[in-house]
Amino acid sequence: MMPGTLFRYFLRRHLTIVAWFLIGVTGLVFLVDFIETASRRGDIPNFRIIDALLLTVIRVPSILQQTLPFVMLFSGVIALVALNRRQEMVVTRAAGISVWQFMAPFVTGAIIVGIFGLFVLNPLAAAGMRQASEIENALKASKSLGRKDQAIPWLRQISASDDVIVGGSRVSSDGTTLEDAVFIHFGPEGRIILRQDAAEAKLKDGYWELNKVTETAPGQIPRVLATAQVSTKLKREFVQERLARPETIAFLDIPAKIAVAKSFGVSTSALESQYHSLMSMPFLLVAMTLISATVSLKFSRFNQSQSMIFGGVVSGFVLYVITVLVKAFGSSGVVPPFVAAWIPVVVAMFLGSTILLHQEDG
Repeated sequence: MMPGTLFRYFLRRHLTIVAWFLIGVTGLVFLVDFIETASRRGDIPNFRIIDALLLTVIRVPSILQQTLPFVMLFSGVIALVALNRRQEMVVTRAAGISVWQFMAPFVTGAIIVGIFGLFVLNPLAAAGMRQASEIENALKASKSLGRKDQAIPWLRQISASDDVIVGGSRVSSDGTTLEDAVFIHFGPEGRIILRQDAAEAKLKDGYWELNKVTETAPGQIPRVLATAQVSTKLKREFVQERLARPETIAFLDIPAKIAVAKSFGVSTSALESQYHSLMSMPFLLVAMTLISATVSLKFSRFNQSQSMIFGGVVSGFVLYVITVLVKAFGSSGVVPPFVAAWIPVVVAMFLGSTILLHQEDG
């Protein structure tokens, strides 16, 4: 059994290195994102440096959340290599402490960082993404500042006399405002009878309010209107659940959103994938820590094997890519969200444990 003092010493060393990594990554992310955002200032009317600074600040938690697995991977490698070169690891192992006891502080540190990311960093990231979307919409800069990872939303509303497909290039954070909206009306025979292009469309009680509208009908000259209305039976709650991005919803709020979406018959695959992905985050960080241990525990006083460390880093990157890829399958409904989020993490944890078991017991 590892003494409590030694356990706390290793845990403190590990968390200190993680904290320094987080500070460094935060500074790097801030600098890169600020330069990228500020470089587009000349193309956007009324866009100031202070706006670029604000957008960068509120985007940082979201980007930082995505880098947590890599922070744990590199922190684990550096912490273990440092202990190895200072022979602290050798002395600890000579005292009869097994690899499982030795790794307990590092696994505990990974779980602590995972909980921090889940309950502190994630709410900040979700709120920041919502706020960034609102600022971009207010600046009318969605084409210049918006990220390209947002799918174009499309809805279909059918009534007794009208069949309309509704779309837009961008949706607000609450899902009830569309930028560069398009309304395509179909007649009883399935032919297009009218197209309405609006700079903005807001969902009201029982109708869509369109601003700066251009109406085009077959065989007629297009006409421009200041405002127009399109009746709808869509409920505000339905549209919010249908169009809201899962990344803008905090972890603790996702279960309620899933329940509401199911009550409207909306697919919850994306929300469930996001929920299980966040829930598995502490275990993903544990898997990254185990991967770092498999390439860092072997004693080498002066020169740690660079090929082994490089292999561990590559393995961590491959695990992250597989996790993101399988999550995309879960969001699209190809794979059950629970399976998509947990299988790569569980497999990586078992693989890391197996390699450590082989190194320890042969």
